[in-house]
Amino acid sequence: MRHRVRCVPRDASIRHHSHLNTQFFSATTDHSPFDVVGWTGNYAPYKYDLDKFCCMNSVTFDHPDPSIYTVLTAPTNDHGTAVIDFVIFPPRWMVMEKTFRPPYYHRNCMSEFMGMVYGKYDAKEGFAPGGASLHSCMTPHGPDAPTFDAASSAHLEPHKFDAGLAFMFETSALLKLTPWALEAEHRDMNYQKCWDALPKYYNGEK
Repeated sequence: MRHRVRCVPRDASIRHHSHLNTQFFSATTDHSPFDVVGWTGNYAPYKYDLDKFCCMNSVTFDHPDPSIYTVLTAPTNDHGTAVIDFVIFPPRWMVMEKTFRPPYYHRNCMSEFMGMVYGKYDAKEGFAPGGASLHSCMTPHGPDAPTFDAASSAHLEPHKFDAGLAFMFETSALLKLTPWALEAEHRDMNYQKCWDALPKYYNGEK
């Protein structure tokens, strides 16, 4: 891969563009933003090989909260609350006993934007690379019906899931979709039907 690099004169007039909350802003300076010896502050370019991330998991029983897969986080002033967490679900060993191993059904006080990098997801069929889903604050979600059936009757023994890599951005903020996302032709209009075949076990008595 080749890139064309253009040097900017130190005293050139530079126009800067930024995006915030569905609006674009611009400003002009008389020098390049890269005319510096070093950066100071909390923000800097960063590149990380996700294959090197050492994830944690249960070695006894129960399905831990997915926060154990957090790679990066940006905390708020409220202890225990994040502006945003970057989480991945990488290849890993699953050895829990007497446990429903896929992600359990839940509602979250955070908004979850999830996507597939490669391979397949272990809790939903048809979630292809490049695909994404958004579960806003307090929206119930969880594995689809085929995953529930398979996990509920599986013979539990040590198993390595190495079929794919998924990611999630989890934020305490509400995410607003753009008109393009709301009107995109490739939206999955039948997404909610993945739960239609789930059996009803609760009879009001137990």
